[in-house]
Parts: sequence; C-alpha cells; structure tokens
Amino acid sequence: MMDIATAAGCSQAAVSFVLNNTPGTRISQQTRDRVLEAARALGYVGATYAMAATYSGLDNVIGFAVDQLATSPEAIVAIEGARQASWNSGNVLLVTQTLSDPVMEPRAIRALTSGGISALIYMTIYTREIELPSYIYELNIPTVLLNCYTADYAFPAVVPSEIAGGQSSTRHLITHGHHRIATITGEIWMQAAQDRLTGYRRALATADIPFDPELVIEGDWSASAGYASTMKLLGLKEPPTAIFCQNDRTAVGCYEALKDAGLHIPRDMSVVGYDDEEISRHLVPPLTTSVLPHLAMGQWAIEHLDPAPDRRRYPIAKLECSLVKRRSVAAPPPKPQ
Repeated sequence: MMDIATAAGCSQAAVSFVLNNTPGTRISQQTRDRVLEAARALGYVGATYAMAATYSGLDNVIGFAVDQLATSPEAIVAIEGARQASWNSGNVLLVTQTLSDPVMEPRAIRALTSGGISALIYMTIYTREIELPSYIYELNIPTVLLNCYTADYAFPAVVPSEIAGGQSSTRHLITHGHHRIATITGEIWMQAAQDRLTGYRRALATADIPFDPELVIEGDWSASAGYASTMKLLGLKEPPTAIFCQNDRTAVGCYEALKDAGLHIPRDMSVVGYDDEEISRHLVPPLTTSVLPHLAMGQWAIEHLDPAPDRRRYPIAKLECSLVKRRSVAAPPPKPQ
C-alpha cells in the first residue's frame, strides 16, 4: 500500500479506503482511479480489489479452503507458508473458511473453482483422517490435503510428525537424567494427543524406563487444565521430576502451579511444552518446546501440487516437529538423604 500511495500521489490511508471500498469516505473519483491504476500496474491483489478486478480466468490462481481460521494460529501460519511458496512461483492464493458446513462448504469451493483456480489446498485445523465429499474427487485440478488425509490415499497429504515430536520431547528430558517423567495430554480423542502420548511411551521404552499410568494426566489443552493436572502430580506419593506438557498453554498453567507450590523451574522441576507459541519464549524461564511445522506444511502443499494427478495412492508426508531448547530443563534435583 505504501508503494501504491507513492505511485498514485496520495496517502496510504486513501489507498486503504479505495482498495477496501470503505463506505462514507470522501475521496474523489480521480484519486480512486489513480489508486486502482497504480495497484493494477504494481500487480497488487487484495480481497476486495481482486473482486473488483474480477479474478475469474486468471492463470495460476490457487484456492485454499480451511475449516477454521479463528481458533488457533496454525491455519494462518500454514496459509502464510503457502502464500510465500505461491508468490515465489508467481501464483495468487485465494483463501476461504468453510467451517465444514455441509451446505456452505461446497458453495465456497464452487466459488473458488468457478473463479478459475488452477489447484486446491484443503486444510483442517485438527490433524485427522477425513472423508472428503464427492465433489472434491470430481475436481479436475491438482489437490493437496494439509493437516489431514484420507483412507484411500487419493491425494498428496502432509501432517506433523507428532509421534516423533513426543518422543523427542521426552528423550530430551531423559538425556538430562530424568526417569520419573509425567505428561499432561490434550483431549485424548484427538489424534495429536494420541500420537504425542505414543511418542512419550516410545521414548520411555527405548530408555528402559517403566511406563507408569499414574504419571499420565488427561487435560484439554488449556492453562487451567495444566494448573490442575500439575497440582495432582505434585500430590503423588512420589512426584515426577519433569513434566512434558503436550502444548504450551498447558505449560503456562503448569508454571503457575509450580510457582504457587514454591518450586523453581528448572531447579526443582523441568518442564517441556509443545507448539512453540509466542508466549513460550516470554515465560520465566523461557520454555523448551517443539515447533509445529505449519509454515513448512503450507510450503510443502504448494510444492507438491501434482500437475497431472492420476488418482494413484500417495504416501502421507510427515514433517518434523523440531525441538527448541530453552532454559526450562535441567538435571533432576538430588534425592534427599
């Protein structure tokens, strides 16, 4: 918008008003025309301007359909990864939220396809197996599934490598000398919680540490559940020396519970989170956690749009949830004599 303002000889605010067609603004038609011409010359594409300019028929327009945008930042991160990869190859990305609505989702996707998209990325906010509606199979364009997959493997699909992520998080605590390691899961019906728990158990088994179900507490991904679950763990006859929180919001509650109990992190208790949300680096001490690879997943989806889909079976790609080591992990405290 700054570039358009310079080219059109007006303010950035005027550019915003024109491109967003803001009602009630007193901008002359001459200024509007200059802004639209500068935007067109610079190749600018914004949602409203794209509709005014009519994107139908444009080459290399990629549709991105996601069930939810507002519940967590992962969708936005994945869209940004896809946007970067799209723009690098001269493609435009158009995004729609579907809410998995049986009536509105097909209408939203039909609006994308009628507008001339050359490919489709279909994303769900929760990692899971899905049953795609028949109209997706009938699209005669390359299609990639992001954070979801189908039992028939009919489309390229990419998901986080959650089992390996849970294993890496737990192994990090084991390498620091911890043997009594608790975990606070998310809602266990969710695949992410199941896979992270599987990774936790695999790390224990690899290190010949017996699995103790008493050290596994089911939460719901919230800070309040992290607090309550940590208090429950501290009340055990033999409390853990480390806690693997299966997301960073749970870790926030865990931190508060430990501090209320008069314990110091990591001297008295080591804590690991998951997701690498913005808050994780601002906790005291900064939280060791794992990155959800949604940016890379968005890029992968663009790069694996098959230009000649032949309905063969595609393997599910799993991208690494790399561990970010900060200052919330240390060796366990010495046992009292």
